[in-house]
Amino acid sequence: MTALSSLETPVLLLDEAQMRRNIARMQALMDKLGVVLRPHAKTSKCVEVVEQQIAAGARGITVSTLKEAEEFFAGGVDDILYAVAIVPAKLDHALALIRKGCKLRVITESVEGARAISEHGRKHGHVYDVLIEIDTDGHRSGVKPADPMLIEVAGALTDGARLAGVMTHAGGSYACRTAEEREAFAEQERSRCVAAAEALRKAGFECPTVSVGSTPTALAARHLEGVTEVRAGVYIFFDLVIAGIGSCTRDEIAISVLGSVIGHQREAGWLITDAGWMAMSRDRGTQKQPHDYGYGLACDADGHPIADLAFDEANQEHGVLRWTGDKSVDLAERFPIGTQLRILPNHACATGAQHEGYVVLPAEGGDLKRWRRFGGW
Repeated sequence: MTALSSLETPVLLLDEAQMRRNIARMQALMDKLGVVLRPHAKTSKCVEVVEQQIAAGARGITVSTLKEAEEFFAGGVDDILYAVAIVPAKLDHALALIRKGCKLRVITESVEGARAISEHGRKHGHVYDVLIEIDTDGHRSGVKPADPMLIEVAGALTDGARLAGVMTHAGGSYACRTAEEREAFAEQERSRCVAAAEALRKAGFECPTVSVGSTPTALAARHLEGVTEVRAGVYIFFDLVIAGIGSCTRDEIAISVLGSVIGHQREAGWLITDAGWMAMSRDRGTQKQPHDYGYGLACDADGHPIADLAFDEANQEHGVLRWTGDKSVDLAERFPIGTQLRILPNHACATGAQHEGYVVLPAEGGDLKRWRRFGGW
């Protein structure tokens, strides 16, 4: 078996067995609630990961870039929702994918955007399937369910475009701290998106798709009446932010960054590693949570947390881990040069984006595998 000790660090590790458990957990819940799971593939940006999600029962995927749509379509996935409001300059790219056979749907949140999509479709003899983004929590983008503009946007989807439904993302759920808050947020997301769909139907529009989703709300939902599909992404890996919310435990986090000790600053009580912010990202998402993990949670090479190491400083290629335990401990003796540490990430998507691929700890055992991930737009 290929050993971790043979790897040049830093590398992004993926525990395939834990990832499969995470996939099975979400799929079972969505099956129980009677909705389609359309996972967000921006978290993994990896064909092998998505193949396992689809094998478990997912139907189609969500993407955040047209590059993701290209890569996954080339990898055999043809049912794709591009879940970022599309701008006119990207419509040629989207149409090229559609004409190759990709069932690509796009979204808009404005009358101007809807008109641009419709005009592009008319000009090129195509009818786009378009979802309207709904703002259900004031977190980011979208049209509020009761805003008269919702009907105007739908009315602007003519000739070269048709209304395919509504979608929302309750990003505000990442600020929840209790199970009760998560459940209430899930219901708010559901009810407000369903209300938007009902308003459109009352105005005479068909609205077949009602799409909601975030990992915290998907796992907290008690019922999804009126919803047709759920989009969630980070559940496949989980991370420290999701653990801080209470939607997973630290033991369920499936990715980590493997780094090596490259030096010591004895007077300061520091370990220096080769996993700086270029390996971890600058995401400090746990800062606003009760436990701030700095740039990540330091564990030993087997993944067991080291309570007395705080990762609260990082340079581009240097991670600075501060010893907070017994001052008499000789750090150079306990953590000699070359010692490998696994760092659990704050935000799986951000940390993943720093790496070109995964070193996979196979679910069945045996040699390590390597799976490519991609970036770009």
